[in-house]
Amino acid sequence: MTHDSPEFHGQMSHYLARIETAIAQLTPAPDTRPAPLHAAMRYSLAAGGKRLRPMLCLAAHAIFPSAIDPLPAAVAVECLHTYTLIHDDLPCMDNADLRRGHPSCHKQFGETIALLAGDALLTHAFLLLADAYRATPEIAVALVHDLAEAAGSQKLIGGQVEDTIGEQGEITPERLDYIHRNKTAALITAAITMGVRTGSGGTDVIEKAREIGLNIGLSFQVIDDILDVTSDATTMGKPVRADQDNGKITYPRLHGLGASLNHARCLVDKAVALCQEIGGDTAFLAALLRSMEHRIR
Repeated sequence: MTHDSPEFHGQMSHYLARIETAIAQLTPAPDTRPAPLHAAMRYSLAAGGKRLRPMLCLAAHAIFPSAIDPLPAAVAVECLHTYTLIHDDLPCMDNADLRRGHPSCHKQFGETIALLAGDALLTHAFLLLADAYRATPEIAVALVHDLAEAAGSQKLIGGQVEDTIGEQGEITPERLDYIHRNKTAALITAAITMGVRTGSGGTDVIEKAREIGLNIGLSFQVIDDILDVTSDATTMGKPVRADQDNGKITYPRLHGLGASLNHARCLVDKAVALCQEIGGDTAFLAALLRSMEHRIR
């Protein structure tokens, strides 16, 4: 299977339909009281996007599939990811008016409701895991740990803090690597390990999954940095040049565009090579990883 084959696109469409259905079923309806809060949650969840993280979760489950349903874990990851986007767009953070081509949550619902909608999505992610996997408590605990660790003060939030203070601090390769590993790669890694945990792969598979997640997560952020320089707001569905305008540390700013392109491709190559080592059915996962590289081609 290749990233541009009909088989890959058919499988991706199938997974995407399952993810969208699960999001609708596993999150409160927009008219649930208090309606403004739940409408804001569903607005941001429904804003589009590639559903990359839940897609990675399903692809990882398919390596060594089991009867355990990976969809609640996939939706939990997407809920947590969406909370980070809502909070990133707030006036106190990036102050972005657009997200995925639509008004950002705080522009649509006001800053207070947007803040609380992000909080509620974060909380709902862990409720989903506790409820859906209560019959398999060992797996439930491991899933909660994966997601909480990835989203915590030393990873996702820690990376966000370093990114924010990096606007005034010294620009170094070490600091950039810390930001990319934690702000972006940690949650992508969790999506993959959580998918493996709902399957029948062992500890060795989970360790390889972490390596895949790290490499593809780093690549994803480098590519995002590249697109912020080379793309336009219509294509991206959000403001571009924002990192440059805010003085943020990015890979192209530190290393140049050519080196950034080469680094992103090398990271994807490493992730795909690890898929070949892991065993099981990694055909779709490897094609999905390769498709991420082609966002810049």
